[in-house]
Order: sequence, then C-alpha cells, then structure tokens
Amino acid sequence: MKFTRLRLSGFKSFVEPTDLVIEPGLTGVVGPNGCGKSNLLEALRWVMGESSYKSMRASGMEDVIFSGTTQRPSRNMAEVLVTLGNDDRTAPAAYNDSEVLEVSRRIEREAGSAYRINGKDVRARDVQLLFADVSTGARSPALVKQGQIAEIINAKPQARRLILEEAAGITGLHTRRHEAELKLKAAEQNLARLDDVTAQLETQLNSLKRQARQALKYKQVSAEIRKLEAAGLFVAWRDAAAQAEHDAQLLDEATRVLAEHTRLASEKLRARDELGDRLPALREEETVRAAVLQRTSLERNALDEEEKRLEARRQDLEQQRHRAVQDWKLDMAVQRSSVRCRSGFAADAGRRPSNAFSASTATKTTTPVARGASQWWISSGAVWNQPCMKGA
Repeated sequence: MKFTRLRLSGFKSFVEPTDLVIEPGLTGVVGPNGCGKSNLLEALRWVMGESSYKSMRASGMEDVIFSGTTQRPSRNMAEVLVTLGNDDRTAPAAYNDSEVLEVSRRIEREAGSAYRINGKDVRARDVQLLFADVSTGARSPALVKQGQIAEIINAKPQARRLILEEAAGITGLHTRRHEAELKLKAAEQNLARLDDVTAQLETQLNSLKRQARQALKYKQVSAEIRKLEAAGLFVAWRDAAAQAEHDAQLLDEATRVLAEHTRLASEKLRARDELGDRLPALREEETVRAAVLQRTSLERNALDEEEKRLEARRQDLEQQRHRAVQDWKLDMAVQRSSVRCRSGFAADAGRRPSNAFSASTATKTTTPVARGASQWWISSGAVWNQPCMKGA
C-alpha cells in the first residue's frame, strides 16, 4: 500500500480544504518558516492514530482545530483524510477487497474524535493496526522529523531494534502479539474470576436447592391452606345465606310491624287532631277551673287560719276552765278545812277557857297567806298551822 493523497480541512493553519497529492517517487514540500510544513507531517501522524496532544505541539487535542484569526472566525471541526492505494492487495484481509482505502479522523469541540475507513466507523485501535501492518504508524521511525537522525544514531539497542523490526515489516505482528498477550491475560483473569463465580454459584445453587425445597413445601402447605380457606369460605357463605334468609324474614316481619305501627300512628295522629280541636275549649275550662281552684284555695287558707285561731282560743279556754276547776276544788278544800278548824277551836275553847276565843272572831280575823300543799293562817296576834294541818 502507498500513500496517494492527503486532505486537510480546518486542521491547524489549513482552514480551507486542502489536498496534498503524493505522486510516485519523491514528493517535497518547500516553503518559508511558518507556512505549515510541519502541520502536514502532524496531520499525517494524527490521522494514523496519534493520541498525545503534546506530540501535536498543543495544550489539548482540540487545539488542532483552527482557532481563528483577526480576519477569519474559528472552526468547530477539523478533519484529515489520507488515501492509500491497494493495487498490490497487501492490506489486511478485512479491507483487501478495495483498491483504494480512505482513512479519516474527524474531531469536534467537546465531542471527541471519530475514525472511519472507507466511510465505516472504526476504533482507533483498528486504524493503528492497519498502519502497523504496512510498517508505519503515528510513532513510526519512518516519519523522520527535525533532529531525529541524531537520535537514531545515538539510540540505545532497544530503540534500534524497533527500527529494524519496522523495516522488516513485523511491527504489526508484535502489535498483534501484544494484543493477544493482553487478551490471554484478560482470559486468565476471566478464568480465575470464573472459578470464583463458579464457587459462588455453587453456594448459591445449594441455597437455591434449599429454597426450592422450602418453596415446594410452601406450595403444598399453600395448597392445603387454600383448600381449607375454600372450605371455610363455603361454610361462611352457607351461614351468610342462611342468615340472609333469616334477615329477609325478619325484614318482612319488621315491614308488617312497621305498617301496623304506621296505621296506629295515623290513627293516633287523627285522634290527636281531634283532641287538638277540643283543646281550646278544654283550656278555657281549665282556666275557669284554675280560677275557681285558686279562689277555693284562698278561702281554704283563710278557713285554715280561722280554724287555727279558734283552736288556739279553744285551748286557751280549756286551760282557763281547768284552772277554774282547780281553783274551785281548792276553795272547797279550804272551806272544809276551815269548818274543821272551827270545830277544833271550839273544842279547845271548852277545855281551856283562858285561851278560848270566839269562832266568829277567829273566822273574821283569819286570812290565808298562801295556797298549796301547806296552808298558813294568821289570827289576830297568832300564827298557827299545826292543828289545821292535822285536821286537813
């Protein structure tokens, strides 16, 4: 395979699409300093998969996009396309059917890079392997830059070996070998991981078997529970149906009772209305009777007061009568006592003539001092009690 054309658009100083045709033989680019000769080599390395922005003499990969000038605005995209001739059919088997291979790399701000081979999206690794198979690449010694000849002469044996291997065309094999070794290591890691996963899965399998047995037992118990629940629901439904029938009978009975009570209530309402019609006359009669009752109550109260007064008068008279009877009895007793005293005085006068005095004088001069159980009598110059009390 041979490079035939290099197309740049928006890459560094190449703001407009620019084509560099590489003819058979030696092709040179001549120009003053700063005209962009180094940009062509960097564009070629960039399209072949260069991933270091420092190799592009930039502070970031997006710096390869045209940043604008005072007269032209900046671009948001840069693209480089290299065309390779495959007349000798030395391309990798995946692309060996085409006579021309077009490899492009496109970058957009804040979107990253995208690679294409013959219009199909590919990985950066695929592009790097494609150029490694033809003994070139982004970091190939075949791309000699300024000061690199002295570096090759003074290089260490390991670096010289890389140059010889690329000249022999086995760089792609080393790349594929390295990739295969990485894949083998990854496979070994996967196998180790697989052993761990297998052990973990065996543990999980045992746990799942135990859970399966529990689930089977659970299903059996659940089936039995559902069967018992169904039987319970049937019994409940049967009881509910019987209860519903009984409730329906009670409802019918209640309806009949309600109708009867409604009829009775209607009759009572009719009777109430009739009584309501009679109510004014009854109220008037009640008013009259209340007045009569009040008057009668007043008269009764007056009679009660008169009765109390008469009763008090009767009791007073009764007491006076009792005192009069007591006084009469006392007077009678006094008279009897006086008679006996006179008789006693007369007898004593016959026996003791010097002390005798007439009954008329004694009668006239005696005066009762007090009344009661003990009587004291005063006689014209002498007070005695003993003879009369004895006679009494």
